[in-house]
Amino acid sequence: MQVAKTAAATLLAWFACSLVFPEQLPVFGAIAALLCVQPSVTQSLGRAVERVIGVIAGVAVASAASFVFGGASWLFILAIIAAAFIGWLAKMTTPSSNQIAITAMLVLALGGSTPEYAIERIVETAIGAAIGILVNAVIAAPVLVTPAHEALLDLRERTAEAMDRLAQELDGAAASSDLRGALVEARALREQLQEVVERLTASSESLALNPRRSRWKEAAERDQAMARLLNPIVQQVAGMTRAVHDHAAPGLLEEPAVAGIAEELRRAAHDLRTLGEPSAESEPPALTRPFTVVQPHPLHWIVLGSLLEDLRRIREAIVEAREAV
Repeated sequence: MQVAKTAAATLLAWFACSLVFPEQLPVFGAIAALLCVQPSVTQSLGRAVERVIGVIAGVAVASAASFVFGGASWLFILAIIAAAFIGWLAKMTTPSSNQIAITAMLVLALGGSTPEYAIERIVETAIGAAIGILVNAVIAAPVLVTPAHEALLDLRERTAEAMDRLAQELDGAAASSDLRGALVEARALREQLQEVVERLTASSESLALNPRRSRWKEAAERDQAMARLLNPIVQQVAGMTRAVHDHAAPGLLEEPAVAGIAEELRRAAHDLRTLGEPSAESEPPALTRPFTVVQPHPLHWIVLGSLLEDLRRIREAIVEAREAV
């Protein structure tokens, strides 16, 4: 779809600019339309602004260089250096600075140095950019809510799997203990959480200025709420796995409370998997029953207390998430 829209925008810009300026090939308008078909309407608008500013500055550089130095062949090098300097001086982004250099070289290559030519190329660029934005917004405006939602569900499932794996390590249900592997997987959840946040940001950007915003707004807001509430759960799971990995002193797994903590972890994993599912709305959280801890060995009470406190925070986050989502 994006390829088809890019082609359509480029063709429309070519013909529209040819009608307005029949004496010139509409290169600037076609390039502007091509660059302005982005993954979201907001990005299209930003790229259009970059393109127009770059064209204005690039045309100014080329016109000034042609006026002062004539038609020397080394003006291309001078234009590139001047464009880079202007971009640095104005603290522009790299794409904006590149637009200046590309525009300056195009103007010099096409031989336009008069004020009328410069103004026409700016207008032509604005027409092409407007067409690119319009095509991107009207024809199946990009919506990135579904990819973000799928990434969020995957994070939820992997976090629940990390809880189940830690429970197996605690009650000895695992075929072979691998606390190091469990810790690596739990830490990877934080990186995955950051990826989900980036996808959700892209999802929000795709809805801004989008004609289809009303249809997807509620789902996007629900995903944002779930991500905010998943954040502390991911942190607690990683912290619990790290605590067991670092403080697994001899005799820890024989403590009476450890089997209970493993069971509570499984209950929390169950609650997390059903979070946001319509079928579980009327089902009370499984992680609710009172938990009694027998006084542990002095070597183990700190790590057991840490695990229980993390479980309490996980339960609070799940209950809050159920109410919110």
